[in-house]
Amino acid sequence: MNNSTNDSDTTHGTERRVALVTGSSSGIGAAVARRLAAAGVRVVVNSARSVEAGEKLAAELPDAVYVQGSVADQADAERLVRTAVDTYGRLDILVNCAGATRFIDHDDFAAASPEVWRELYDINVIGVWQTVTAAVPHLRASGAGSIVNISSQAGVRPGGSSIPYAVSKAAVNHLTKLLAKTLGPDVRVNAVAPG
Repeated sequence: MNNSTNDSDTTHGTERRVALVTGSSSGIGAAVARRLAAAGVRVVVNSARSVEAGEKLAAELPDAVYVQGSVADQADAERLVRTAVDTYGRLDILVNCAGATRFIDHDDFAAASPEVWRELYDINVIGVWQTVTAAVPHLRASGAGSIVNISSQAGVRPGGSSIPYAVSKAAVNHLTKLLAKTLGPDVRVNAVAPG
């Protein structure tokens, strides 16, 4: 993100920009929410389970609301976007930070069960797709919409906490490229791969 906080970074027209940051009750998501808020962006904080931490973060930010919900659930993903639009009248930025992992040795094939694969894909890949699908009409309407998908170096290099996790992040990277090609130039789409 840009360190600058001039009006063009935080507003579009005369209204302040609005961001939905999924998985933002702790870690990278919370840091992103704080950074956006410091730049004057109104923020929707989200978590699937950490309700108290999410509410606390939203209360600390100058103009934020908290919404509990899992991006793996389509109705919840749609409700997150709808809450942002109903609360602030717009959505300009979607940061897909919600994610899950399992720590499984790469040679422990039995532990990397189909259930683990489904759980990680439901959150890490399908969850991204569901929030993007719900958000796209609003991001296009903003005139300067942006999607940032939080990936991982495990999606680029043969490593990471488990094979299912690494493959899910590789899928996020490719999904990001496809979305950028499909939605650009109306909506900017990028991924960040911490690690």
